[in-house]
Amino acid sequence: MERGMIKTLMFDLGGTLHTVKRTPASRLRFCAHLIDILGRHGIPVTLSPQELDAMLAVNGEEYKHFGERHLVELPQSVIWSKYFLKELHIDEARLAPFAEEMSFLYDQERMENIPRPQLRETMEALHGMGIRLGVISNIISTTLVPYALKEYGIDRYMECVVMSSVTGIRKPDPRIFEIAMDEMHAVPAETGYVGDTISRDVLGSRNAGLGLCVRIDNPSIAHRDAAFQGPDAPKADYVIHELPELVPILSGINGPKA
Repeated sequence: MERGMIKTLMFDLGGTLHTVKRTPASRLRFCAHLIDILGRHGIPVTLSPQELDAMLAVNGEEYKHFGERHLVELPQSVIWSKYFLKELHIDEARLAPFAEEMSFLYDQERMENIPRPQLRETMEALHGMGIRLGVISNIISTTLVPYALKEYGIDRYMECVVMSSVTGIRKPDPRIFEIAMDEMHAVPAETGYVGDTISRDVLGSRNAGLGLCVRIDNPSIAHRDAAFQGPDAPKADYVIHELPELVPILSGINGPKA
């Protein structure tokens, strides 16, 4: 069947627009900062950064599995109280005033986010082809995605930013894709999505009936997709290694001018 034009293209953030590098130094730096933040708000923490890092590693995985099972994003204060810091027994109401600050640092300081090569040039080229662009991201922070897009110089190209932290819905639930399409007045057959995971991005875009699915290679998340292998696993229309590969793909689908 001949493919129609793709007029709207949505992107994942982590692993797609930027790659993520986690190091012991970045994790411990974040934990030291987190202890300081809690102390400034009258919540002393007797754990060392190393002990807090070990606790967050276990509890972060527990929350990730919860989110993947139920496809929901809990309020930040609940995430920190009931999951990330649950052994500290801090009431969520005490954490609520600065939960966003901790959530932002969790994805910004705890790891190094590295923009993909030629990110800005690729977004400029796609925008120049007349393709409308947006972001759909599973993330606990409400401010990191807008911050990153501005830092990378691509915020002016993104007409919508839809986050699980705002909607309470996580990919691969099709509803988060539908929210983005409603915001952009887009239709599924003319909408594409670019992400790095099969379990969230490929499956989610297939669930939402999008006209195009592109997976960008990200070996660091292969363990997340271990259950999505074999002939029956959802498949992307294209698998790319770098973002600039999108330009000839979309030119081929839409013709020289979108």
